[in-house]
Amino acid sequence: MTERIGVLIRADSGPGVLHVLTGAIAGHEGDIASVDIVDEGERSHETRVYFEIDLPGAADPLIEDIRSLSIVHAVTLVNTLRAIYGKRIIIMGGGAQVGQVAVGAISEADRHNIRGERISVDTIPLVGEQPVADAVRAVARLPRAAALVLAGSIMGGEIEKAVREVRAQGLLVVSLNMAGSVPDAADLVVTDPIQAGVMTVMAVADTAKFTISRLQRRVF
Repeated sequence: MTERIGVLIRADSGPGVLHVLTGAIAGHEGDIASVDIVDEGERSHETRVYFEIDLPGAADPLIEDIRSLSIVHAVTLVNTLRAIYGKRIIIMGGGAQVGQVAVGAISEADRHNIRGERISVDTIPLVGEQPVADAVRAVARLPRAAALVLAGSIMGGEIEKAVREVRAQGLLVVSLNMAGSVPDAADLVVTDPIQAGVMTVMAVADTAKFTISRLQRRVF
C-alpha cells in the first residue's frame, strides 16, 4: 500500500539537480505526483524543491538517501498540500460576482472544514474572452483543483470551448445564470452567486450528501 508524502529539499542550484533528485526517488520506487521548484533568486546558489511522492515503503530510507547526496543541503518530511489545503475551488470572472460567490463558498467551506474536511477557495477577477478562456484551461493544470465557478454577466465563444475541454478532463464547472453560451456548457447553473458558492462546495465535499449527477434539473 502506497502513502503520499511531502518532501522539501534545499539543494544546489543549476543544471541536472532535478535529475539527481528524481533518480534517488526512483531508486525507492517512489512515484512523483507533483513537483514545485522555488528559485531563491539570482544571488542565491540554492534552490528549494518540493515533491509529493507516492511511496510504497517507509519514508525514512528515502529521506536518508536524499540527505546523503552531495548537492543536498537539507531535506524535510512535511505534510502534503492536500492534507493542509485540501481540494481547491477556483472562482473567476467579474469582480463583483466573484466576490459574492466567494462569500458563499468560504462560508460553506468553513462549515465543512470544522468537521475535518479540507477545502480552499481561490479567486481571480478577469475580463475579456481570451484571458478568461486561457484561465479556464489553466485550471485543469492546477494541482488539487476540484471545481471551477464562472461568475460574470456574459460569457461564451472561446470560453465555452474551454469549459467543455476541462469538463472532459474531469473538472466540475459551475456557472452563474448569465447571458452567453457558457451556462449551456456547465455542469450546474445557479442564479444566486452566494448559493452558487455554497452548492459548489457541497458538490466537492466528502462531508456533504449532495451529488450533482442525481439532480433532476441543472439550472437553479
